[in-house]
Amino acid sequence: MTRLNLLLLVALVISSVYLVRVSYDSRRLFAQLDRAQGEARTLAIEHERLIAEKQSQATPLRVEKVARERLAMRNATPAVTQYVGYAASAASAPEAAR
Repeated sequence: MTRLNLLLLVALVISSVYLVRVSYDSRRLFAQLDRAQGEARTLAIEHERLIAEKQSQATPLRVEKVARERLAMRNATPAVTQYVGYAASAASAPEAAR
């Protein structure tokens, strides 16, 4: 009878230790899951903010303003436009080279 009691006591201690370990792992994993969900929410908010910023930066007025200020571009007028004509001699030149 003493051996049976001793065996049951050992089984009880082992199962108690296992229960404590499983509970600890469960709490640790839940905390890790909570942190990951918080980070996912933060990243989703940041993604939405970046999309809104991208849309505001790509408006035609903004693009035109940046082109004028940073790139020193200007509208094309007839005074600054150069037209290139198609010469008949230029069209036959590639054939002569063959």
